[in-house]
Amino acid sequence: MLISKKHIRMILKSFTWKRFFNIIKITLSYGLSLIFRRPIVWGYPPILMIEPTNICNLKCPLCPSGLGSLTRERGYMNIKTFKDIIDEIADYTTMLLLWNQGEPFLNPVFLEMIEYANSKKLFLMTSTNANQKPDAKDIVRSGLDSIIISLDGATQETYNKYRINGSLEKVINNVKDIVKEKKEAKTSYPLLVCQFLVMKHNEHEIQNIRNIAKDLEFDMFVLKNLQIYSKDDIQKYLPENPDYSRYKVKGDDFEMKYGLKNRCLRIWTQPVINWKGEISVCCFDKDIEYKIGNINETSFFNLWKSERMMLFRKIILKNRKLFEFCRNCGEGISLKIKNHY
Repeated sequence: MLISKKHIRMILKSFTWKRFFNIIKITLSYGLSLIFRRPIVWGYPPILMIEPTNICNLKCPLCPSGLGSLTRERGYMNIKTFKDIIDEIADYTTMLLLWNQGEPFLNPVFLEMIEYANSKKLFLMTSTNANQKPDAKDIVRSGLDSIIISLDGATQETYNKYRINGSLEKVINNVKDIVKEKKEAKTSYPLLVCQFLVMKHNEHEIQNIRNIAKDLEFDMFVLKNLQIYSKDDIQKYLPENPDYSRYKVKGDDFEMKYGLKNRCLRIWTQPVINWKGEISVCCFDKDIEYKIGNINETSFFNLWKSERMMLFRKIILKNRKLFEFCRNCGEGISLKIKNHY
């Protein structure tokens, strides 16, 4: 149900001929790049991820922000930087993903960001741990189209094993408030997505959390597999059921189940602008190991087709394994686990 609602909403809200032809151009150029094994980029990204902040209120142990392992500066994107980005990309970009490292609702001007992007008829998604207490009425009226809410346990004990310092009760109450406001406003939006990250300690609660999601009137329930970083994470976090993992494990070693092909759709269609204006090639480059530039110094479109960005695409088409963050990337595989809501 969510997929059809999402697509209908996106078309009705965001369609323009310029955006449509941009999608065709970037898709065609990516296809030709795969055929000729050299980067060709004719359009601009139809999807853009913008990081409102890399600060978080929880301490999730496999999140670089929660773990405190990010080496880049912490902070919040200011509204001027955000508006400058939107003004530059709005003619071509269709969808904004308003998250990356950190909890978006911690940014004091986050709802103002949504309202401004909504005025440009962009399809807007965000992802939250829902442990903040934003005003539900403001969220419903902001123009946000879809919100992913992390709900990784059916009990506080299970939930808090990963969402450290989090409160299951807060999440449930915040969801109830949003649902209530949607009903009062007689709107279906934002679509509410319950995302359950499957781990060893919670895989036995899948049916319980599915029932909770139904009771709370989520629009969709999604199972997502886990990203790990070290051999210690294998025993501690990977679920027992291999169908719930994106990795194949041999002893203390692990690798992506389906190998790594020398291709990456994300770097043609979905770059990231971090809170300080720095460009990341994608969301898996969490600490911006591969430097592109800053939109406060050079326009985004210039950086999008810059020598550094084109060089990265060229390397990916030749040998993607050269980059460590690419070796642990879900590009080309499904990070969502098939389930029946």
